[in-house]
Parts: sequence; structure tokens; C-alpha cells
Amino acid sequence: MDERKPAGEVAARIGDYIVGDGRPLLLIAGPCVLEDLEVARRIADGIASTIEGLDVQWVFKASFDKANRTSISSYRGPGLESGLEQLAAVRDALGVPVTTDIHEPAQAARAAGVCDMLQIPAFLCRQTDLLLAAAGTGRAVNVKKGQFLAPEAMAHVVGKLREAAAGDILLCERGTFFGYDRLINDFRSLPIMRSFGVPVVFDATHSVQRPGAGSGETGGERQWVPVLARAAAAVGIDGLFLETHVDPRQSPSDGPNMVPLHQLRDLLEEVLAIREAASARRQ
Repeated sequence: MDERKPAGEVAARIGDYIVGDGRPLLLIAGPCVLEDLEVARRIADGIASTIEGLDVQWVFKASFDKANRTSISSYRGPGLESGLEQLAAVRDALGVPVTTDIHEPAQAARAAGVCDMLQIPAFLCRQTDLLLAAAGTGRAVNVKKGQFLAPEAMAHVVGKLREAAAGDILLCERGTFFGYDRLINDFRSLPIMRSFGVPVVFDATHSVQRPGAGSGETGGERQWVPVLARAAAAVGIDGLFLETHVDPRQSPSDGPNMVPLHQLRDLLEEVLAIREAASARRQ
């Protein structure tokens, strides 16, 4: 593995990985929310087997708390302490970097003790104190673009992080609100956000969410995940974010958007082939 980022390149370091110019695709994948360690290990083991032989750099993602559930009665997760214990167990068992969402500044340092990258949820991407706390940990920070923001506005997010001496920043596109319960993707956002000098990630599963469209829960249209992922790869991405589960119907959160684990390899092979072809054309 590279020991440091090359000067002058669009790149970010996540543990032993370097993400960006000329680097293998970053895959951020895992379940939406942690359930228990057995389920987390089953999904993580499944992803590890699925990506064997593929040229990807995988970070296991799962949330310890889903703080923006549609219903007050919806499952939120095991909480900070138990969630971080599960993530640490996956990290140690598989030797894979891990990431999770943080929602409050006080969670940043605690999560950074386990995670190689901290993720800022889209609804919180403008929260200055949260960004500064994440930057202060020295970990890589992946910020999801708010569903309500133009991509150009993410330059201010990058500015806040850099002001706090964050050296490893990624921006993630996850769709923009169109009407009341649907998201659309403007693929111009990927090169626009990359022009800020940071790698870009495309979130293919949250882009097909239909927030609050279900009966007291968020709906989704997973059939469009491959279409959007292929399109993003053609435009140019450094990373792909996908939530997956052995049986999405049993997931307590975001099941309708998730990629069934048995379908993951075919999708990744398509994305990698398109990304390679698009990269060759740009050289």
C-alpha cells in the first residue's frame, strides 16, 4: 500500500487506501443500520467473498443510529457503544476499514477511535460544528451532498473542513429533491464537486429512495440502482456507495433501496468495466 498521498493529485487517504486519480475504485458497502454482530459479520463476510478478485478498495459501512427515521417507532440502531463494538469486530476479523455516520460533534472522537473514515449525513452537511469535530479527528471525512443543495455549494463544506486542517476529504452525491418524495441525479454534480480537488463518491442506493413514501417508512426503487451506478461510472467516480443485505426485505431500514448481496458482483463488474473504458477515453 502507498504510505502517503501524492502531492498535487486529487486523492484522499482512508487507512491504507489511497482513493482518487488513477486509483482502484473505492467501494463503501454494508447494511444501512447495524442489527447485531451476527448479521453484521454475515453481511461483511458475504461482501468480502463477493468482491474477491475485483480491483476495488472496500470500506465496510453501517450506522449505529439512524437519527432521521420517518416514524418514531422505527428501529434506529444499537446505539453508539454497541455499534462501535460491532464495527470494531468486523474490522478486526476481516482487516477491512470501517465507517459510520456521526450526527453530533461529541460522537466524532469516539467514532474515530474505531473508524478509518467518518461520514456526515446529507441533512447535516452544513453543520459547521459537526464538520469541525470530524476534521479534528484526523480521519478521512466523507460528506454527503445535501438533497437541498446545488453541487457548487459543497465548496463551502470543503472550505470548512480545510480550515480545520482536514487533509482527506471526499464528497458524495446522493440525489436532489424533486417534488415531495422523489430524488433525481444531476450527473454534472460529480465533475463539479471533483473540481474542488477532492475525490467524489456516488451513492447509488440512497439516490433511489422515496423519503416518507411508504406507510410510515421510507420507500425506494432498487431496480434503478444499476442504471444510476452505470451512468455515474461513465461520468467518472472515485468511489461507489452501496447498501446491501443478504435479504433486504428483512432489513429494518432502507430495504427497498438496497442491493441484494447475491446481485452485488454482477453490478460491480459492470461498473468497473464502464469506469475503465471511460477513464481510457479521458487519457
